[in-house]
Amino acid sequence: MLFVTNRFPRQSIRTRRGRKFNFDLRNNAPSNSVFFCEAGENGDHTEIGSEDFLARLKDSAYRQVLLYVHGFNNLPDQVFDMAGELQDLCDKAKDKEALVVPLIWPCDAGMGIVDKYWDDQKSADLSAGSFARVLEKFMAWRNSDANDPEVAPCLKRINMLAHSMGNRVLRQTLNNWDRYDLASGVPLMFRNTFMVAADVVNETLHEGQPGELISHASRNVVVYYASDDMALRASKAANLKNKVASRRLGHTGPEDMRKTPRNVFQADCDDINTDYDMPKGHNYFRYGKTAGQPGAVFTHIFQCIRTGRVFPGDPDQRTIILK
Repeated sequence: MLFVTNRFPRQSIRTRRGRKFNFDLRNNAPSNSVFFCEAGENGDHTEIGSEDFLARLKDSAYRQVLLYVHGFNNLPDQVFDMAGELQDLCDKAKDKEALVVPLIWPCDAGMGIVDKYWDDQKSADLSAGSFARVLEKFMAWRNSDANDPEVAPCLKRINMLAHSMGNRVLRQTLNNWDRYDLASGVPLMFRNTFMVAADVVNETLHEGQPGELISHASRNVVVYYASDDMALRASKAANLKNKVASRRLGHTGPEDMRKTPRNVFQADCDDINTDYDMPKGHNYFRYGKTAGQPGAVFTHIFQCIRTGRVFPGDPDQRTIILK
């Protein structure tokens, strides 16, 4: 599995293609550098560099790429497990359709969930500069044939799946990219962006709000939410502790759909989230009630990946209840 990270390695931060790369789990500070790697066994990974990484994506038999940004309090091995589950489900749904590539940002491995949560918010924000450079590389790679004039630019479609606090990483990354690297707004980067159990305020996708750029960068934006998501209740408590009173997008969906761009859709997962992830009801986007079998959320996600349309039968529909 290929992955990108801004977590520090135990080795030097100097990039060298082919070197061993081991995560330094004691260091949860976001690195300004990003590392393009291939996952190995027993924590022994290999750094392959951005050029080889992007060339391997382009040469792969998969038609599309699914970037996956994990939530808070997830260490690399947990991220690989979840990404592996996603890859298995994608391959079972349609072989060689979507290649899952995790983006791994540094979460706190310490004790105390409230402190970890607040530290991870800071880490999510500070990771934005690193991942903005990753998007810049993806855009240049997709649009340029400078390295090989005989080969056309890469035409693979890119999708984004952000879970929980990973949505904060995504939002801040697009804002940093727009602020420091782009002249007139973000480009249309993603075919679909899936915001699952999003741990950001529920007004964030409204026009004029910080998350509006997510809709600018995407053909479709789909918000999956559930009011009884226990992890987001802890998130709300942590924010109240720090004097931030706000409802979460992953609890309610957008505060007012009329204030969101027309390419934003919402899926109410209240009927299934705890059945898929008991008791928290937070990790409900992969398996259903049976391990190894797709749930309704994944099935809907994959339909969007395959067709590029959220509701193929009704282009004016913007809301669904998943059962």
